[in-house]
Amino acid sequence: MRLLFLGDMVGRPGRTAVWDRLPGLISDLALDFVVVNGENAAGGFGITEDIYRETLGAGADVVTTGNHVWDQREALTFAAREERFLRPANFPEGTPGRGAGLFTARNGARILVANIMGRVFMHPELDDPFRCVEEQLAACPLGEQADAAFIDFHAEATSEKVCFGHFVDGRVSAVIGTHTHQPTADHQILTGGTAYMSDAGMCGDYDSSLGLDKEEPLNRFTTKVPKGRFEAASGPATICGVGVEISDRTGLAEKVAPLRLGPRLEETVPVFWR
Repeated sequence: MRLLFLGDMVGRPGRTAVWDRLPGLISDLALDFVVVNGENAAGGFGITEDIYRETLGAGADVVTTGNHVWDQREALTFAAREERFLRPANFPEGTPGRGAGLFTARNGARILVANIMGRVFMHPELDDPFRCVEEQLAACPLGEQADAAFIDFHAEATSEKVCFGHFVDGRVSAVIGTHTHQPTADHQILTGGTAYMSDAGMCGDYDSSLGLDKEEPLNRFTTKVPKGRFEAASGPATICGVGVEISDRTGLAEKVAPLRLGPRLEETVPVFWR
């Protein structure tokens, strides 16, 4: 099974780059399942229903989010009715929407997708992510109800991400981190067979501060006095993500590698898919 995950779409450049490139990637790489994080797709802050639907139309099977999920207030409405839209599962009980779901891949496999948020240096501070993932895996164990399992772990601290990966190692196909918008170089298969990467990076303009126009962040670092609002950078976007080859027999990862396509970072496509 071939799974592609794309990191946080940031603003118009990020989302349009995904919409433009994803249909061809699905066809050319014979992808079975695609997950895209969309929490920064609307001007860098949140996601609208139109953007969500356009992302599905481009070929995404599930759209995940993170701490900015409610920045566009309409998300509180459509989250409740859209099964393929996920907000972090460890929000308190009664929060609109869902944090996990069981979906069918193009090859017929059943794949559990869970969106979970870390707590270290994160706001809002949600329920314990370790306890949350135990509940999700108990309800839909790999090898029983699910043929594969993928987790978007939206967190700031690399230490928390790494420990979370080891915590679920051997029980899910892949844990890929989001939130920090910079692709890390630590893609690997953990001892128990789970693919791991601390951060997939973003889909956005890398001539920026994490996808935002760099002038205002620079100003705030140097003067400590805000001059204006943060705005999404408007230059050409690079899409960043991770490809995972998952065993049809065990549901664990066999191969993992980054995907980067665009003008600023070194381009790469998983060699096992070329």
